[in-house]
Amino acid sequence: MNITALTLTETLEALERKEFSRGELNKAYIDRINKLNRDLNAYLLVNEQSNAVPAAIKDIIVTKGIRTTAGSKILENFIPPYNATVIDRLSEHRISIIGKTNLDEFAMGSSGENSAYGPTKNPWNLSKVPGGSSSGSAAAMTADMAVFALGTDTGGSIRQPASLCG
Repeated sequence: MNITALTLTETLEALERKEFSRGELNKAYIDRINKLNRDLNAYLLVNEQSNAVPAAIKDIIVTKGIRTTAGSKILENFIPPYNATVIDRLSEHRISIIGKTNLDEFAMGSSGENSAYGPTKNPWNLSKVPGGSSSGSAAAMTADMAVFALGTDTGGSIRQPASLCG
C-alpha cells in the first residue's frame, strides 16, 4: 500500500483498522518530503517529530513554539507564543503539524515566486508556477507530501494554486 497516496478519509479509515500506525504514516510522509522538497520548495520547515495525522500548514498561520515567517526574512526568527484557533482545533482531533509551507511573502502574490525563501515549483512541471499565495500547501498536496494542508484565501490564494496544481 502506498500510504501517501491515500485520501484523508482513506487514511483515517486505515488507521482505525490498524493497517499502519501513526508512526509509520508520519515516516512515509517525512521520507516523501525529504525526497521531493529539494526540487519543489513546498516546505519551509519540516517537523520530523510529527506523531499524529500529519498536516501541512501555510506559514502565515501562527503555531505556538514553531517558527512562523509568513515567507519573509523579517520574521525569520519569530516563534509565536500562541496558536491560531484552527491549530488548536486540529490538535483536539489528533492532527499534527508535519511542516510549514512556503507562500508568497505575507500572502501577497498569486504565483508562489515571491517568498524570501525561494519560489515554490509546480509538481507537474517544475518550470511552471504553482499559483499563490498558498503555493506550498498546494504543491505539498499535489505531490502527496501531507495528508491534508491548510492555506488561506483572500483574493484567490487557494483557488489559483488548486487550479494550477490540480
